[in-house]
Amino acid sequence: MPPVFMHKKQSADHWISLSDIMTALMMIFLLLSIVYMIRVQESVDIPRIFKAHEQQLYSQLQQSLDTKLGKWGATLSPDLTVRFNDKDILFKTGSAELQPQFKQALNEIFPLYLREMMSKNHIENMREIRIEGHTSSFWAQGVDPETSYINNMYLSQQRAQNTLIYLLKSPQLTSVEKAWLKKKFRAIGYSSALTLDVNGQPTQYAKDEDVNHSQRVEFRVVTNAEERIRAVAYGD
Repeated sequence: MPPVFMHKKQSADHWISLSDIMTALMMIFLLLSIVYMIRVQESVDIPRIFKAHEQQLYSQLQQSLDTKLGKWGATLSPDLTVRFNDKDILFKTGSAELQPQFKQALNEIFPLYLREMMSKNHIENMREIRIEGHTSSFWAQGVDPETSYINNMYLSQQRAQNTLIYLLKSPQLTSVEKAWLKKKFRAIGYSSALTLDVNGQPTQYAKDEDVNHSQRVEFRVVTNAEERIRAVAYGD
């Protein structure tokens, strides 16, 4: 073959190879774009799905617990927090001992609450359920604010722990329910960081605090929505 024709053939082969490479790169970029769009869509869909699940759980808890909550002066917030507002069943000042009436309230409310959380419609979305202990902002007269906060931190933690221990020993719960309780429930003390007013609502100013309502425990649901979103975002 004459040199000129060989040169043309080699040039043609060279451009065919470049064309194949460019096509392959375009396909890779296209696939990456599709994967990215899918992840973006999932990151948008997951919060919406979890919000719908949260609203569904709130509605079902309201139906299951409405009578019991009303009986014991407790409320269920849309963020799935159960708060006890009857100061007569809450903790005495400086004490982490559960009142007899509070124990009775837990006996009537908690098994229903737990079984709703463990239902097949919701159990996969549960990261943890927190038993949150709280105190008022006060301690003994003459104690500085830092010492008061530290002492209340220990007290609030003990209130949460004592509540969890009481539930773990409850004869009304099955061994399966207690196993899930140990796996998913956390006892956390918040000291005096989240005080309440006379209406049982979070305070904005120190002067609005009501000591009796602040001395309490609450139940708060934490879903795994953030973990799911993070997994989508980072490809975990």
